[in-house]
Amino acid sequence: MAQASAQFDVVIIGAGASGLMCAMAAGQRGRRVLVLDSSNKIGKKILMSGGGRCNFTNMQVEPEHFISENTHFCVSALNRYTQWDFIALVEKHGIAYHERKHGQLFCDDSAKDILAMLVNECEAVGVRIRSHASVTEIAEKPSGFTVHLGQEQIRCESLVVATGGLSIPTLGASGFGYEIARQFGHEVLPTRAGLVPMTFSDGMKAVTERLSGIALDTVVSSHDDAPSFHENMLFTHRGISGPSILQASNYWQLGQPVQIDLLPTSPWGEMTLSDWLIAQKKAQPKVLLRTLLAPFLVKALVHELQTLLWLGEAEKPMADWSDAALKRVAAALNGWTLRPSGTEGYRTAEVTLGGVSTNEVSSRTMESQRQTGLYFIGEVLDVTGWLGGYNFQWAWASGHAAGQFA
Repeated sequence: MAQASAQFDVVIIGAGASGLMCAMAAGQRGRRVLVLDSSNKIGKKILMSGGGRCNFTNMQVEPEHFISENTHFCVSALNRYTQWDFIALVEKHGIAYHERKHGQLFCDDSAKDILAMLVNECEAVGVRIRSHASVTEIAEKPSGFTVHLGQEQIRCESLVVATGGLSIPTLGASGFGYEIARQFGHEVLPTRAGLVPMTFSDGMKAVTERLSGIALDTVVSSHDDAPSFHENMLFTHRGISGPSILQASNYWQLGQPVQIDLLPTSPWGEMTLSDWLIAQKKAQPKVLLRTLLAPFLVKALVHELQTLLWLGEAEKPMADWSDAALKRVAAALNGWTLRPSGTEGYRTAEVTLGGVSTNEVSSRTMESQRQTGLYFIGEVLDVTGWLGGYNFQWAWASGHAAGQFA
């Protein structure tokens, strides 16, 4: 027998970053808010982000830092709840933080501080938060919705979907938000893992295994139309990772090559690498190419590159190299082309690309244009940020936008 239904103004499914921000904003308007989360602990992604220090936003937030089929959708919410608004909230709670490169802001101490801040703000306005709460059915009613938790029923005027994407299923990620969207007639765009390491199944896998643990400064791009990213790259037992690879993965499609500049910052001043190599041919005619490169690239990497790029000339002194051959090697080092066979997938992906199409969602309120009172926020939508605090800023901004109206 079904239990008697409780009544709330707003029910939010998902107690992550966007859901808690939405709850806080709606509660501040005097709305009776209930947040439901199927996990045993709320805010798991907040707690694990940034190595446990939560890269909670970025000093520079622009629309070009976000990927969506509808590139203008994110602008309204981001303009109305900015990084400065969230920083002010962090400072109000006395949370110490610091800036790292590329404007990334991290807690000095722990991501627990950010989660505690959101929970405290919610509790201050009477928001109720429940974990271990798995929604089994959603029914539309004339005056709102009935949310079923098994035999339990909860009625609400507004229903907010803040379920996140498919990334890191061990933290409770699922496709439930997409199911809700489809139930109410929304298009869900194809999803794939984003901000994710790349893998190899050919001979490069053995190379990356041998180089596992080595990190180096690189510029990486996935194709001519995609942005390039100047960050560290890391070799792993399965392939390549590190910030530059994670960023490029958002734009990479299966079958495409990845281009890696292994020497993006010239140690030899204004000269290009090819000009410098040709100059060294005269300055150090008896030296081997691997010896020349050893001060600038890890010895193990130079050995692998030699095998891949100039094995036939490995024992040839610089004096015996043609200018054309040196230019060829320089071009290969500045544009090392690899063809990943795939990625590590949702298991380790930080975000999910694609999701609920924004074409039938209001950019001002996050409300469905197909179903009155239904809202979508955060990662469940087809909005994905770069690495560096952008996905959290989208969570704060979209959650705040819905919280003004739900």
